[in-house]
Order: sequence, then C-alpha cells, then structure tokens
Amino acid sequence: MDEPNNQPTEGKRVGLHPALVLFGVIAGLWLFITLIIPKEKSTKHLAGMPSQPVQPLPETSYSDDVVPVFSTSATIPELNIVNLLVPPATTNSQVGALLTHLKSARLKNTLINLIPATTPGDELGDFAIAEIYVFSESKHSIAQTTQVLSRGAHAPSTIYGETIPYEVAMEQVRGHYSINLHNPTNPDTGSLGFGEEETGVYSKRYQKIF
Repeated sequence: MDEPNNQPTEGKRVGLHPALVLFGVIAGLWLFITLIIPKEKSTKHLAGMPSQPVQPLPETSYSDDVVPVFSTSATIPELNIVNLLVPPATTNSQVGALLTHLKSARLKNTLINLIPATTPGDELGDFAIAEIYVFSESKHSIAQTTQVLSRGAHAPSTIYGETIPYEVAMEQVRGHYSINLHNPTNPDTGSLGFGEEETGVYSKRYQKIF
C-alpha cells in the first residue's frame, strides 16, 4: 500500500480559516474594551476627584459613661461664658459624658440646677446663648483663658496684652458646649477639645460629639 502523502497540496489551505482568525481578534478587542478600559477610566475618575473635607465623626453616645465631678471655676456674663473644672484624671469619654449630661439637662430645662444662667431673664430662657468650656487644670480654668478664645484665632493678641497665647489656651480645653437657641435647627453643638468652624482652627484633641 502506498504511504499517504503528507506534503501540502498546492491550492489546499493549511491552518485556521481567516474568518475564524478575524472573529477571534474582534472578540479579543471587545473583551479588552468592555473589561479593561472602563476600569481604568473609573480609577482615573476617582483619583482625579477633589478631596472631600473631613467630616466630623458621627455623634457618639456617652450616656453609659460616668459623668465626672465638676465645678464652676469662672463666669464671664458679658460673653455668656461658663468655665467648668473637672479632675485632672478625667478621661475623654467622661468629658463626653459630661457634655451629653449638660445637653440633656438643657433639653429638660434643668441646666440651671447645674451651672449659673448665662442669659437670665431672656425670653428664650436662662441659656439662650451659652459657651461652656471644660478644663482639667485649675491654672487654665480661668476667665482670661476663655476671653482669649472668644476673640477668635485671628485676633492679634498684642492689642489686648494677653499673657496666654491663643494656641496655648485652645489646647487646654477638654470640652466645649455651645448653645444658641436663636438657631432652632442646630441649637446645641458639643465637642471634645475646641474648634472654630468659621476659621477651620481646631485643637489636637478635637472631636465633634453633637
């Protein structure tokens, strides 16, 4: 029997049909376009987005924490300021519990039992406007410290002759509770540390609570 002839015959096509090759190329391009390119575009879009401002941490419940012992250390009636003093060993959680306790008392109209009125006789109540500062060191829990803070971060201290620089006074604040009943949509704001939303100046321990 004659051996089969394995030599290619002239005019006979060898390998895949061109139509199959073309189909494979098209399918590969389609996969590349649909799977890879959109992912790259999406990544570039996210990377190119302007950075969003850091939002305050969500309100944390401190109701289960122990409210520390506190006392009124200074008042500035003309600025509606009350300074409170807590023990030096007071934790941040306890400061948060104190601020939450003060807010709860304000809502129950019993805050007058805890601290002096800041707007006595006002039609909106004894605490229509109040700035309550919490300190844990008696040498800083004085009127001068909060007088400096009330003038703002950009007020030139040399004009007033202060001996406590603003940046030093700011870092001594353990907690800050601001009441403004003239703003019914957001009458209470409280934070660990101290911060000015208007100027964007915040102390190192700043954390918004409510």
